This record gives sequence, structure tokens and C-alpha cells, in this order.
Amino acid sequence: MPLSFENIAALALEMQHGLASHDRFNRMIGIIHRLFLCDATALLRYELQSFRPLAIAGLAPDVMGRRFRIDAHPRFEAIARAGDVVRFPAESDLPDPYDGLIPESPALHVHACIGLPLFYGQTLMGALTLDAIAADQFSGYSDDELRFVASLAATALNNALLLEQLEKSATPYIPSPRSHDSNIAEEMIGESSVMQILRKEIAVVAPSDLNVLITGNTGTGKELVAQSLHQQSQRASKPMIYLNCAALPESVAESELFGHVKGAFTGAVKDRAGKFELADGGTLFLDEIGELPLTLQAKLLRVLQYGDLQRVGEDRQLKVDVRIIAATNVDLKQSVINGSFRSDLYHRLSVFPLHVPTLQERGADIVLLAGFFCERCRAKFGIKHLSVSKAARDLLLAYDWPGNARELEHAIYRAAMMAQAEAVNDDVSLQPQHFSLSGSEAPAHIMAVNHDTPMQSLKDAQLQFQRDYILRAYNASDRKWALCARILEIDPGNLHRLAKKLGIK
Repeated sequence: MPLSFENIAALALEMQHGLASHDRFNRMIGIIHRLFLCDATALLRYELQSFRPLAIAGLAPDVMGRRFRIDAHPRFEAIARAGDVVRFPAESDLPDPYDGLIPESPALHVHACIGLPLFYGQTLMGALTLDAIAADQFSGYSDDELRFVASLAATALNNALLLEQLEKSATPYIPSPRSHDSNIAEEMIGESSVMQILRKEIAVVAPSDLNVLITGNTGTGKELVAQSLHQQSQRASKPMIYLNCAALPESVAESELFGHVKGAFTGAVKDRAGKFELADGGTLFLDEIGELPLTLQAKLLRVLQYGDLQRVGEDRQLKVDVRIIAATNVDLKQSVINGSFRSDLYHRLSVFPLHVPTLQERGADIVLLAGFFCERCRAKFGIKHLSVSKAARDLLLAYDWPGNARELEHAIYRAAMMAQAEAVNDDVSLQPQHFSLSGSEAPAHIMAVNHDTPMQSLKDAQLQFQRDYILRAYNASDRKWALCARILEIDPGNLHRLAKKLGIK
């Protein structure tokens, strides 16, 4: 039925009313969802050649963590390029990105679907998508009515984003050029209170030139924090150079940091710039700084104090302008007490400390991250539709994740591989049995024990499990050992030897 004047007026008022609150996007999408009687509705922001959900209704919660690249989703590409209302035919051949993501409605092969691109001037800001299981749900609404709703939503979205920018920090923010290559800089996914606090702290310190020490357990995403600091700094147009101090042999550590001249030592066949020179004008990220040898800590301290350095084998001083961001998963205060880390260097590095929370502290962020990794995994493995069942989400929320976000990413990849091997069509759904989470305190209703399995020694059971697991991985990787090794995260040579030992080869 056509939109009444009362509905349009109420829609306009409600969209503007909630702009100053945290739930402004949820309010907007909730009104539209109810007004059009949708089964699934989403408000998405367009950035970096992708659509990022800002608010959803009727969709699985992990959708909020997904990033829909338009080159991987034809419907979103059509919306981005249309410039006007897009009505997809009920039996469109274009795959729907929400297939399997609407609870209780796993298949969207025939349904009503509308895409409304949201513009500010000539700039595409985002999109509004309306989906309904009934194929004729939106046939009573004219394009003019839909354009009017899109115009209201675009204005509200633009105002909300401006207010959001002002709310982030009173510190002047200098925007940096962002690449369209998602491999260069990754996003910090999460809406938990601890992540919101971390983002605010990053926004405060990023525009300054203060040294920052990032602490946190292994796998929490300290490198993402360092990238965010660099991107929001005045040095964003300059490089951020990475150095892992834990993987730095002491014999070449000084050369890696400060460079060397030809003939400085055996093997120095030409002059070579060190990481400090490469980072001149930009940022040097020293990961695992607690592993840096004591002999080098004194030389690093001098560079931090005076901004000059010497290449190995050279007397001439070089001046550099470098901001230091360091990261560690050890307690540097305790290292200072133990004498393995210099006190003066610690205080130089920790001018502004940032702590990255564990995944267990982030609560529902686990589901968002699962969605984010699922979308990435779907593209990598060529899976048409990849969803996470509610039982699997419960399992993920119940697990304590000692390896943090990195462990979750690997768990999603392995589960997707297993689920893909079992799937009978292009719709792959992750279930609890696809995950191997040691020590998981899973809810009782999602734990299963196969009582038909004959009892045997623990050693034999382990060997049988390894054999079955590798075979499933091998079949899921198109019977290619190299791909199988990458999925299992094992050296190909070791995998071949293990396969022979288990009688697979």
C-alpha cells in the first residue's frame, strides 16, 4: 500500500529525533523495517569499495561484523552503480548476500529485494536494503516513494556521521588518505565498551607525536592498533615500517635497525639503510619490543633521545624524524625489575600506554568477528554462502579463547573447510561439530558424544583423529597437498611425512 502522509511525517521526525544518541542507526532501520513489513532490513555505509553494516533488523547478529566487497557481491555492485532505486526480480540469478543469514529463512531463492543507494550530492555514502520473503511485498510502493525514503535516510545518515565525527574527540583530527586495498590496512572490529574506550584513546593520542607502548596478550590485535594510530596521525602519508624484535638475530639486529655501509662486516657487499632511515618522517612499529637485546636497547635509547644514529661501520651521524610505536605481550615493568629491560628505555617508550583487551573481555564482539572472518573465508574458499548457526554462535561465546582473535580466525577457517567438505550444495552453515575447541566450556545442549565409537587407547584414538582430520582437509582442498598444508597451518614437508606415517600416502 502507498505511504500515507502520516507515515512519511512520522518517518522524517523519528529519523532526525535519534541522531544525537548511540542508537541513531538502529532507530532509523527499525522504523523502516516496521513501515515496509520487511523480513530483513539493513543500513550500510560505503567505504573502501565495500558496504559496512551500520544497523540491521531481521538478520543474524554476525552480519554486523561482515564487510561486503562489491566485487564479490553482484547485488551490492548493482546498487553502488545504479544511482537510483534498484528492484531485483523475484527470481534474480544474482546471489543474495543475505542468503542463509535470515534466521528461520535459510533460502532466499525467490523473494522481494530492493536496494536504495544513499547519496550526499554526487557522493555515494551508503545503501538501504529491503528484503521480504513474499515476492510481491514491495510492489505497492512507487519508485518516487522509495526515492523519498532514500533521501530522508541519506540526509539522516550524513548528519549522523558528522555528529559522530564531532563526538569522537575534541582533538583536531587530520584525515589520512585510505587505500582501497583491504590488505594494506585492516579494521578494528568490535562494539564492546572496552573497544570503544580503546578507540577513543587512539583518537586522542594519534595526532600527537608521542611514543606509544601497546600491551596485550598474543593474538589480541596489537598490530591493528598500531596501524590505526599511524592512519590517524599527521604522518599517515609517510610509511609505517614494521620490525619484529623477537625474530631478530642478535648478530644482525643492529644492522636491521640502523643500517650498515659496504665492508662493515663479512657479507656487507653494499650500503644498506636500516629501519629507522626507511621510516624517516613516518612511523616505526617495533613489535615484541621486550625481546630486544640489552646491547641494542642502549643504542635505541640514544636515537629516541637525540634523533641521530650511526650506520654500522660508519662514523657519520644521521638525523631521523621517526615516531616509535612499540608493542609487547610481556610485563615490561617486571622485565625492568628482572634487569632484562632498561628502565630509562621503558619510560621513553611508554609515554602513552594502550592496552588491548582479550577476546574474552569483549563479549558479543566474538560474534561480530566471526561474521567478519566468515566473509573473508567465504571469498578465499570460493563458498557461495557461509553462515554461522545459532548453536555455533553459542559455542563461540562460551569458549574462553586463550589465543584471542587470531585463534578465532583460525577456528573459523578450519570449521569452514570442514563444513564445505560436508555440504551438499552451495549453502554452507557452520555447526558446533565443525569446531575443535580444546577445553571449551560449551553449553550442554550443543555438546555431542558418539557412544558408538569403540573404546581404544588414547594414543590410537589420537592417531585415528589425525588421520580422519587430515583426510577431510585433503578432500576439502581439492586433493592438493600444498593447499591442505596452508589450511592446517603445517609445513608441507612435515605434512607429507605425517601422511605417510598415518598410512594416508
